[in-house]
Amino acid sequence: MLNHLVMKKIIIIYFMLSCNLAAFAQVTIQDCYAKAQTNYPLIKQHGLIERSGDFNLSNAGKGFLPQITFSAKATYQSEVTEIPVSIPGVNVKGLSKDQYGAALDINQVVWDGGSIRSKMETIRTSTEVEVKSLEMDMYAINERVNQLFFGILLFDAQLEQNRLFQEELGRNYKKVQSCIQNGVANQADLDAVKVEQLKAIQAKSQLTYQKAAYLDMLSALTGETVTALAKPDDVSFVGVFIQRPELALFDAKMKHLEAQNNELNASLKPRLGVFATGGYGNPGLNMLKSGFSAYYIVGARLTWNFGNFYSNQNNKQLIQNNINSVLTQQETFLFNTNIDISRKQREIEKYRDQMKYDDEIIALRTSVKQASEAKMANGTLSGNDLMRDVYAEEMAKQDKILHEIELLLAMYNLKFLMDNGQLTIDNEYK
Repeated sequence: MLNHLVMKKIIIIYFMLSCNLAAFAQVTIQDCYAKAQTNYPLIKQHGLIERSGDFNLSNAGKGFLPQITFSAKATYQSEVTEIPVSIPGVNVKGLSKDQYGAALDINQVVWDGGSIRSKMETIRTSTEVEVKSLEMDMYAINERVNQLFFGILLFDAQLEQNRLFQEELGRNYKKVQSCIQNGVANQADLDAVKVEQLKAIQAKSQLTYQKAAYLDMLSALTGETVTALAKPDDVSFVGVFIQRPELALFDAKMKHLEAQNNELNASLKPRLGVFATGGYGNPGLNMLKSGFSAYYIVGARLTWNFGNFYSNQNNKQLIQNNINSVLTQQETFLFNTNIDISRKQREIEKYRDQMKYDDEIIALRTSVKQASEAKMANGTLSGNDLMRDVYAEEMAKQDKILHEIELLLAMYNLKFLMDNGQLTIDNEYK
């Protein structure tokens, strides 16, 4: 008696653990979104974009550092400057035709009109545009996940219904055999049931292979072997607004154009800097003194390039045209998206309306089938007619399964159109 109780407890514990493991093995659609984005090869581009942006920012920031230039030269010239008069008692030695010199120049920006800072901001916004463009491409993977995920759920439901259908056909097969024994049916009636059994086995085989193909594609997309999926809940759209990556990309493009405009404004301002030059050569600064000597020059320099004013108006117009282009793209995107959202909302309403009648249709089809089974037992209905009603009931159940999955798919496709699902990039690729 004691051993029996121990075995019973072990069986119960094993059953509970099996259920927990089965539940744990089920993959949610959010898991698939995250894993597909992490596994997609394009994700590696994210780190490359940010690193390139960092390098460009670092290079631009070095414009604030002193710019040092070293130069050296050796020349020979055919003629040198000479004093055209001769002074008695004074011997003025002429310059040497071979001359040598080395100099070190140091230039330091004091004020550049904000040119370097605006250039750095342009680099930052350009990097942001590339990142947002990548995130937009990555987000498109979610739609592929939707198709595969709900396709697998549909196959699961159809396979389960196929199993129940085969059980139903098995019961009818036995009933027809009993009718044959009672003399109210013949072999043709039994063959009609057998045909439906074979067709159900064929359908199961087809569904199994289709499910396996979808599982393989979803596994390849996520980078992990997927075996079981958790059916997601309905989606609530109360208070949800369009938050697509495309909108973030449009905002990034507008900021980039604003940064370009600021850089253009900075190019119109004067530059102030200081410089120092130290050199050693023959001759030095004193051209009349022969021989090698050291020298230095220090000073300040103000420059103002008025040539930038010539093209400023055209460049401003070009930036404004680009701004208008981005605004038009954004308006077009929102227009098309709102149309798609309206279409998806109508689809959801359609599937919900269809589902109102699914149970009633199934109940009526079941009633007709049961009446046919009774007629078959009385010998007043052929096996083909019975199978027609059995198959009609099966199709009604399949329609309900299809409507349920189509409703979920339409909901998550609508979610795809409206919400970015909080797309995140794994730190490994940052």
